[in-house]
Amino acid sequence: MPNIRSAAKRMRSDAKKRERNQAMLSELKSLSKKLAIVTDYAKAQEVAKETISKYDIAATRGIIPQGRADRRKSRVTQFVNKLQAAAKK
Repeated sequence: MPNIRSAAKRMRSDAKKRERNQAMLSELKSLSKKLAIVTDYAKAQEVAKETISKYDIAATRGIIPQGRADRRKSRVTQFVNKLQAAAKK
């Protein structure tokens, strides 16, 4: 336990931040898994739009690094494009 009052407050605020960050990371994982099982192009577009938006929010808030968000958004887009190509054939 901290001996200084400000350190105790810092512990409480860090716990709240950690909980919020973990919730966002969990949501990102869930959306990614949801997208991975989608086989319909139209449904994939909807899920991808939501996923990309959440990655932008997470990067802006500093939950994940911007480069990681960009890389994962790119992979989401590639996946949707592959579904589109398959739908056209």
